[in-house]
Amino acid sequence: MKTIWKLQDAKSRFSELVNDALKKGPQYVTRRGKETVVVISVKEFSKLISDKPDFKTFLMSCPKVDDFQIERSKDPSRYVDL
Repeated sequence: MKTIWKLQDAKSRFSELVNDALKKGPQYVTRRGKETVVVISVKEFSKLISDKPDFKTFLMSCPKVDDFQIERSKDPSRYVDL
């Protein structure tokens, strides 16, 4: 279950917010009733960003157009009454 903090409470009890993020996991902070930010530990943040390649590497790893074999269906077209 996620823990939700109002912004005013998060500001006044920031130390507790940080401790909860370290011990219990992500802490959600709301402003005017809408979730706006999540406080997470450095360990969690590192997990989020560590396994992702940079954009260039990602694009270069995509299949090349030359690798695709596209064949048209040899079924006859359907009859349309005009």
